[in-house]
Amino acid sequence: METYATALLYAIPFFVVLVLFEVLYGHFVKSQKHNVMDTVSSLSSGLTNIIKDSLGLAVVLITYPYLVEHLALIQVEATWAVWLIAFIAIDFAGYWNHRLSHHINIFWNQHVIHHSSEEFNLACALRQSISNVVGYFPILLIPAAILGIPNEVIAILAPVHLFAQFWYHTQHIGKMGWLEYIIVTPSQHRVHHAINPEYIDKNLGQILCIWDRWFGTFQEELNNVPPQYGVLKPAATWNPILINFQHFWRLCLDAWRTKSWWDKLRIWFMPTGWRPEDVKLNYPISKIEDVYNFTKYKPEASLNLKAYAIFQLLANTALLLFMFYNYSEIGFGNLLVFGGFVFLGIYGYTSLMDRKTYAVWVEVVRSIAGLTLIFSTGNWFGIDAFLSVGSYLVAIYFIITIVGAVYFTFIEKKRIQPSLTV
Repeated sequence: METYATALLYAIPFFVVLVLFEVLYGHFVKSQKHNVMDTVSSLSSGLTNIIKDSLGLAVVLITYPYLVEHLALIQVEATWAVWLIAFIAIDFAGYWNHRLSHHINIFWNQHVIHHSSEEFNLACALRQSISNVVGYFPILLIPAAILGIPNEVIAILAPVHLFAQFWYHTQHIGKMGWLEYIIVTPSQHRVHHAINPEYIDKNLGQILCIWDRWFGTFQEELNNVPPQYGVLKPAATWNPILINFQHFWRLCLDAWRTKSWWDKLRIWFMPTGWRPEDVKLNYPISKIEDVYNFTKYKPEASLNLKAYAIFQLLANTALLLFMFYNYSEIGFGNLLVFGGFVFLGIYGYTSLMDRKTYAVWVEVVRSIAGLTLIFSTGNWFGIDAFLSVGSYLVAIYFIITIVGAVYFTFIEKKRIQPSLTV
């Protein structure tokens, strides 16, 4: 986990810089594909995923080293061919994992966050799951294990494979000629994120598009069918933590409400969107019927609130970067506490972005707890060893958070639409 934390220390600023570049490019060419609140929500979602993964908060059903040890029929030497085979095996497994996520109810819950943005840009690439708490991906790597692909090779290539899926989340790159027949391109991935009937559940490949072409899930971007983005059951919130569990909660409600015991059991593994007939009749859920005419989620937000949301995003990103920088010194128990502060902070300020009145209590309680920790220990998780005024800066951040939460909840209260309040 420490190695992963070190990699993130460099990866996070890199991704943020690329998102900023896309924002500036869109501004100068007068074709902006970002709006402030959606982008802050997307980047915040990335932070929650990073916290979960860096702290190892998941149960792995079976590890790849175990599979190699028990299934390997041959032992391939670590040559260039091994790396190529390993990459193809990871991409093949990624295709089927992605396909499962789109076609099975319970698996959709761990992927819906990635599709929840009603925009399509580099920031939405960072909308990654925190609900995938059961790790089964190594099972899909059984072919690589049989070939005896070393664990070290998989461990290096897996994050590279993941990061390589970032660049094609953009609307600023058109079709790419002959590359369209080999790799996943921005044009193909725009199709994948679209909710148009022509595009639903298409282009499931991650790096190579050959799997989609072979297994019948490929769809070219059509000139007369402009992609419309989001999910058919809109998230209607900027809070990435809530988005992660919305579908799961609906499944729980449906399983509870249906009178059929068979439906209570099978709902989890039925095709995505399937609901028991009695529940569908008595508890209808609204869906987007006309993808070209629906209102995007955009609660009223003042310029001050947008600036405050950006400030909170940057502040929590800075806190997380320090956590990764001092990962080994903080210790696992304290890492959980540190990660909890950032996680709760993201929940608080994104709820404030939604104009939820309970957000103020989340932010005030968290900030008071943070201030108490600083003044009782005299240091914020050892930050003063790297920056002499570090703890004072963190304390000032918590004070600003209290003031901001109170201001936007009560002083700007008259601007809040009644339909968006709790």
